[in-house]
Amino acid sequence: MHYGLGIAFTGVAVLFACLGLGRFSIGILLPSMGASLDLSYSQMGLIGTGNFVGYMVAVYLAGIVAGAIGARWTISTGLVLVGGSMVLISRAVGFLDVLALYVATGIGSGLANVPMMGLVSHWFDRSTRGRAAGIMLSGNGLAIVATGLLIPWINAVVGADGWRTGWLAIGAVALAVSAIAAFFLRNAPADKGLRPLGAGGNVAIHSKADAASAPNAAKATMIHLGAIYALFGATYVVYATFIVTAMVNERNFGENTAGTFWAVVGGLSILSGPLFGWLSDRLGRKTGIMLVYALFTVAYGLAAADLPDPFLYASIVIFGLTVWSIPTIMSATVGDYTGPARAVKAFGFITLFFGAGQITGPAVAGFIADSTGTFRMAFGLCALLTATAVVLTRFLRPPPTP
Repeated sequence: MHYGLGIAFTGVAVLFACLGLGRFSIGILLPSMGASLDLSYSQMGLIGTGNFVGYMVAVYLAGIVAGAIGARWTISTGLVLVGGSMVLISRAVGFLDVLALYVATGIGSGLANVPMMGLVSHWFDRSTRGRAAGIMLSGNGLAIVATGLLIPWINAVVGADGWRTGWLAIGAVALAVSAIAAFFLRNAPADKGLRPLGAGGNVAIHSKADAASAPNAAKATMIHLGAIYALFGATYVVYATFIVTAMVNERNFGENTAGTFWAVVGGLSILSGPLFGWLSDRLGRKTGIMLVYALFTVAYGLAAADLPDPFLYASIVIFGLTVWSIPTIMSATVGDYTGPARAVKAFGFITLFFGAGQITGPAVAGFIADSTGTFRMAFGLCALLTATAVVLTRFLRPPPTP
């Protein structure tokens, strides 16, 4: 078995910890923690914003740090920061404690995520990168499902302080994953005497490839990719943030029923990365991105339309099946354009655009909802933006021939 498969499955654990636990688990922990620490809604929002700011700082620095100490140690160090800060949150006594520690969690998440996705370009040939990135991204969905089952059970058993046990548990898992990453990850196939998976398989090589000789994509292309990625950040987070609220307040669903549908999104999302990563390997990155954005347009359009509930169920299913597909294809696409040597910095660069979209999307959607009294127009705007992404992708130039 090629060692690259071990890299991919270690990547599942890394993304499970740094994103699934480090960034996406707070939604299920925040209500009980907020009640226990007497946090206002504004303070809860600032905690989430602080995590995102820390993450974006790390996205900017990840390429520099990885260049200095290597991806392997950058990832494992980031996970130690994620796990350690979450363990300490379990002992927090007030807002400032949680805010400072969750900023640290965000920094660790960025330090682990960006180099991990950059390793795809080192360990996998262009023909297999999409599948490898998709396998890794399934860790996000697994974490959503796991925390959705674990945290309510802990709260039921422990009671009012269950959130402390929850933070302690997921922090311990992240620390365990940091040890796994340090043990299994390697910076390049040459470290194991191999070629990238898909480029000669297990054929040994005796010297490291000259990474600097990889084709260098024009900066304009990276900006183009960044603009496409920004539209994903601006739209998926609006749906993820507000669809349950819209179901409860506008469609008269019960909270438990709406929560169940969101758990379905988590389960379906496990398939999204591998499925569309494989399709992008077969059909090409441009076609894969256009297909995904077309499906997002349908999902958001169905959520915006005044149609019977089965159309909303279809929207949720489509969103779940596609949610992690764009990060999957983008990580493979960056490697196609830049080559392994520049993949980490390039992925960090386009992730800054993604982050700008994430910041802007919910604020605009919330303003529209406050102004109109419904989320329909916000979801409709998301559909318009993803349709625009289809057009932008159509004009993306092909990557250099390997």
